[in-house]
Amino acid sequence: MDNSQSDVRVRFAPSPTGHLHIGGARTAIFNWLFARKMGGKFFLRIEDTDQARNSKEVVDAIFESLNWLGLDWDDEPWYQSQRFDVYRKYAEELVRKRKAYHCYCGNDDDPPSENVAEQNKCKCYLLTVKEKEELDRKGVPRAIRFWVPDGTTVVDDQVYGSMEFNNSEIDNFVILRSDGIPTYHLAVVVDDHDMGITHVIRGDDHISNTPRHVLLYHALGWNPPQYAHVPLILGEDKKRLSKRHGAASVKEYAEMGILPEAMVNYLALLGWSPGNDREIFTVPELIEAFSINGISRKSAVFDPKKLEWVNSEHLKIYPTEKLLEKVLPSLLESHLITDFDAERKVPYLLEVLDLFKTRMKTTKDLAKYGRYFFKDPDRYDEKALRKYWEGLETKERLKKLKERLSALDEFKADKIEEVTRSLASEVGVPAAKFIHPMRILLTGFSVSPGLFEMMEVLGKDTCLRRVERGLKIL
Repeated sequence: MDNSQSDVRVRFAPSPTGHLHIGGARTAIFNWLFARKMGGKFFLRIEDTDQARNSKEVVDAIFESLNWLGLDWDDEPWYQSQRFDVYRKYAEELVRKRKAYHCYCGNDDDPPSENVAEQNKCKCYLLTVKEKEELDRKGVPRAIRFWVPDGTTVVDDQVYGSMEFNNSEIDNFVILRSDGIPTYHLAVVVDDHDMGITHVIRGDDHISNTPRHVLLYHALGWNPPQYAHVPLILGEDKKRLSKRHGAASVKEYAEMGILPEAMVNYLALLGWSPGNDREIFTVPELIEAFSINGISRKSAVFDPKKLEWVNSEHLKIYPTEKLLEKVLPSLLESHLITDFDAERKVPYLLEVLDLFKTRMKTTKDLAKYGRYFFKDPDRYDEKALRKYWEGLETKERLKKLKERLSALDEFKADKIEEVTRSLASEVGVPAAKFIHPMRILLTGFSVSPGLFEMMEVLGKDTCLRRVERGLKIL
């Protein structure tokens, strides 16, 4: 493939019958990355010919998911439901060219049988003009079938290489149903031509459709685009990813606290490799590195835990101010802060997030595991107490530490650490004898960000209050 092309035009064409799922999102990402890498165009087309199953709410949800991923499209979206007259015109043109024929069999869809001889039972192409006129006069519904020529059809695929298909194994397929609605085969070919699509990047479950589409292109006198069929995404049992694997829509992963940049990063590396072992990319870096040549023929396995790890790596490098916008909703929902607090305590929230984000796997984790930044602990982890609390001895040590901390004019991490380690040395015990119990009193848990840095963020008054309260309770 010539990667010097600047007139690349690709499209993502979902059917609005359900929310954007992981496989569809990966296809959209590959198309978008290729277009942006090549300085070309990325178009969005809604394949809504199935009026009974389509939903405006789902269309809006698809737009929302693509926007959330940051996949901006060029120009206005195309809707197949607005182009029925165009498809009918081309179908009738193929009839006039004797590349297709009217079918009165009453079967608008290609039979599911794998036996081509069985599928080709339709003999309507043998009807005389008089017989057809009689059937039309009686009002017998008629579809239009494409007449598959003899020979072979070659598809040069950017992922799978050259593939040859024997036309005798392809049925005379329906291109226009008797109700005037086009089938997928006709609509996609006409649209891709009219949109000027140069490259079709789609799932390899479409490989069997491609020879039909190439035949239609040739019959209409058009040059087909370049094809790149992408292997499907599998679940951990190596079967096609589906809801039984717990696979969620893009919207659901957004609600789980996954960052859009992390989702794009993870999905881009499912079935594509930049040619090295690197796993964490910003979106601009993905654009720079992307190439169709890097797409593998081997199906990739979707691993939710790996997605969570990629997300945690992005959280570490995410600008704290931007991250706060994504974390605030879960803090509000958990009633850890109010709208008033959110406005009044921005400096504090940024300090908290700067400290805590290196421990987060999702944007929900601060609300889930960092409650102690907003509320005094209402219980103390029993396992932690058994491990680190030595009864009266611990209590006496922490009373002394509280006195020393009260005397500090500057409640900074380095000063807090200096006081703590100095007292431990005086008493003749390891500093851990102070650090672990202090953490339990301040958070209720045995794990947290660095104790001294956390104490600085919590502030002197909060720390002293929690120590005093904890010593009374314990």
